[in-house]
Amino acid sequence: MKTDIASPHSSRRGAVLEVLAVFLKLGLTCFGGPIAHLGYFRREFVERLRWLDDETFTDLVGLCQFLPGPSSSQVGFSIGLLRAGWLGGLAAWCGFTLPSVLLLLCFAAIAPNLGGPVGSGLIHGLKLVAVAVVAQAVWDMARRLCPDHRRAAIALIAIAVLSILTTAYAQLIVIGLGAVLGSALCHTTASSDGGHVPRHTHEFPVSRTVGAAALILFCILLFGLPVLDGLRAGQAFKVFEAFYRSGALVFGGGHVVLPLLQQQTVATGWVTSNDFLAGYGAAQAVPGPLFTFAAFLGWMMVKAPNHWTGALLATAGIFLPGLLLVLAALPYWRALRARQSMAAVLAGVNAAVVGLLATALYSPIWTSAIRSELDFAVAAIGFFLLTRWKIPPLAVVVVCALAGIAEATLH
Repeated sequence: MKTDIASPHSSRRGAVLEVLAVFLKLGLTCFGGPIAHLGYFRREFVERLRWLDDETFTDLVGLCQFLPGPSSSQVGFSIGLLRAGWLGGLAAWCGFTLPSVLLLLCFAAIAPNLGGPVGSGLIHGLKLVAVAVVAQAVWDMARRLCPDHRRAAIALIAIAVLSILTTAYAQLIVIGLGAVLGSALCHTTASSDGGHVPRHTHEFPVSRTVGAAALILFCILLFGLPVLDGLRAGQAFKVFEAFYRSGALVFGGGHVVLPLLQQQTVATGWVTSNDFLAGYGAAQAVPGPLFTFAAFLGWMMVKAPNHWTGALLATAGIFLPGLLLVLAALPYWRALRARQSMAAVLAGVNAAVVGLLATALYSPIWTSAIRSELDFAVAAIGFFLLTRWKIPPLAVVVVCALAGIAEATLH
């Protein structure tokens, strides 16, 4: 009698394919930004599949919100890593990220051919989407991350500093200032906000040696790439370094990446302001992480490397630091989370991020998109649809795009 026994290799391969299938489904259906993505993840992995318990999931979310980078992608990578090892982490990232990348690249390929009133109206409508979506992000983040006078003051200081500084490192300076002010002012806030450490967590296949190596590589790239740039290493290094630095400094994920990318691409002349805002609006209409907006920007570069090469460099650059940091933190997270000093620093950084995003709402978004009272009315309607009626972002994209087309056609 012959009995079929699955080998360990086939079992592992099956787990990786299972992870890929689940995350591909999520990558095609997860609309609404990182907070909504985490809701999808919890229903899928805690309630339906039971790959991990609620306590471990909450711990993972806390870790990824603590670190720079795209929180939903970091949580997804960690779940894939837990379920099927290193290949599982890669499968999770690819399944969740690549659908959004490919959809945005399709839009990037056809965007230059969108001429006439309909095309220009569509582009302008997508700019109005950006106004509504970022205004909602500022509103929600301000209520969540600046609930007291101290953190509200840090956000206002960040806005004031950004209005004065013209250096390319203004965002970095503001984030550092937020960390210092948080350490000095937010200790009582941090202790009252939590400090809970889970009693149990699943074991991740990441040793302290691997974690230390990931942190070293993160630092080498963060500080070494600018040195290569100074040695005239070529435009490809400049592009990768710019997106890597943006991904390494984004606390809060999602819309917070907008001002950093604007500074790295529009301010340097690599991407036009119109293309930037149109792509950002289009990014609201596709599922998956908002960081895939970087792929659109890489494609739309006015000079090489652009198209496929630019998109690859930009996508790898912006996602890599967040993945390295989550690998570095996984072996140490429970001990790190218990330190109130780190929680205070993070509270200050998050408050500064609110000021940074509020500044970006004014320039370049508002100044580039709002040209008339009608534009203001459309953007305001989009904002209230998102905040008061909780309309899905995809529906708001359609409303604003149709309004932009109608306005262009009538004029």
